[in-house]
Amino acid sequence: MAYEFLLYEKQRRGVLITLNRPEQMNALNDQLRRELDEALSEAEADPEIRAIVLTGAGRAFCAGADMSRERGATSWPAGIAEGTSVAEHINAWRTRDRQGSQRLQKMWQLSKPVIGAINGWAMGWGSWLALTTHLTYASDRAVFAQPEVRQISNTNFMWTLLAGFKNALRYGLTGDHIDAWEAMRIGLVNEVVPHEELLDTCFKLVERIALNSPDAVSINLYVATRGLEMMGLSNAWTLNAELSALAHSSVRPEFRQHLEDAAKEGGMRGYIQARDAPFQPEPFGPHSKPRDA
Repeated sequence: MAYEFLLYEKQRRGVLITLNRPEQMNALNDQLRRELDEALSEAEADPEIRAIVLTGAGRAFCAGADMSRERGATSWPAGIAEGTSVAEHINAWRTRDRQGSQRLQKMWQLSKPVIGAINGWAMGWGSWLALTTHLTYASDRAVFAQPEVRQISNTNFMWTLLAGFKNALRYGLTGDHIDAWEAMRIGLVNEVVPHEELLDTCFKLVERIALNSPDAVSINLYVATRGLEMMGLSNAWTLNAELSALAHSSVRPEFRQHLEDAAKEGGMRGYIQARDAPFQPEPFGPHSKPRDA
């Protein structure tokens, strides 16, 4: 199958799926979302593929959702689009966020392990995608964050599941950046490796997994993933989508008007600068102070 916004390369008893919108930092538009769904289904159905490695092209794994203004009844950064009722606005976000949760669940429920090769920035929904991979390896250049919580948006329960309640709140209430080493310390990733060794490290794991029988791999993956769902993860995903719709429907002008003004004047770059400026410097990552400062 031919893809426009991702690369699909079978190798070393697995497949490398690369999000391929590097100029947009692999931000997810509707087509890339559909293509990722199709690529995962293709890999799931191929008996030659024993595991999936997911990464991004360029300097980002995934910068999150494509924050263009082509969002139908929704408005960005926040608020209700002109001519749209409150009910229409909430329902539009509920539909979008339910679809997002369902996409994450679909990947989570695959019978073959998905190994995240986090090569750079994993922001917003991109961090959720990274954390939903079954095994997660980070380049020493990786940065994780949920900057959307600095506007009117929400975190994701996968942060709580992996990092624990207090660590998840520490970063979910601030949107602060996390470098690869901090991500490993709090449990978001399995290992940090030199950037140049990232893919080779992941495919060595694919080859090791492939030494086992496919049935054993699927059953043990099932034990882990379905067990967590039965303990409440499925309900948490549903709740996340519902609360996300409400979060994106907030209309308190004191928290969003300056962001919308910045977006009108400076586009998305102006909006991001206005949103993040009060939080500088970041505690980790390339926007942090030097360690000896």
